[in-house]
Amino acid sequence: MQAEGEAAAIPEPEQKIEQDVFVTVSDALEYLFCPRFIFFMHCLGIAQREERRYKVQKGRELHESREKVNRDYVRKRLNCVRKEISVYLTSQKYHFKGEVDEVLFLEDGTAAPLDYKYAEFKNTVYRTHKFQAALYGLLIMEHFGVDVKRGFICYTRSNNYVAEIDFKQKDYEKAKEIVREILMIIQRGYYPDGTKQKARCVDCTYKNICV
Repeated sequence: MQAEGEAAAIPEPEQKIEQDVFVTVSDALEYLFCPRFIFFMHCLGIAQREERRYKVQKGRELHESREKVNRDYVRKRLNCVRKEISVYLTSQKYHFKGEVDEVLFLEDGTAAPLDYKYAEFKNTVYRTHKFQAALYGLLIMEHFGVDVKRGFICYTRSNNYVAEIDFKQKDYEKAKEIVREILMIIQRGYYPDGTKQKARCVDCTYKNICV
């Protein structure tokens, strides 16, 4: 997203102002919620104090107690022949990093990320979940050198329902664009437009300083 009056193009990875800047997949989720989160966190250094947020707390509890989920059963349903758990990956090409809950290697020779969510499945995969999975897909392809055509999300509050995401090339292009936009905010220090969904502003930790 480009600030009003900003004419410069979004920099490609090789044009980065600071080559040692890496963003995280978590940064991408914050950006998708509201781009200004990136400005407040990275440019002004104001923490979210997210430990007070119920869903974040529950998300952390999920990742701490994931062993309670019958993951072997989940993997068999997905035709998984090999897996790696809690894989921390870095993309040198696109300058972002993140930890994949599980990398599944499937019978057809491709791989897929499997992410666990402390959430209910409500007949759709949210945009944030989709692009989080796409970013994980980019990391897996770069690190393991295999195709990633799909991703999986296990919704633990819906009896461990597993939703499948079929990735298109446009999904990967959008995921890379999100990373470039986050890098631009951090490196140029510009104040981006906020979310258009004003309901998100009600309990935002930055609402008193966001103008």
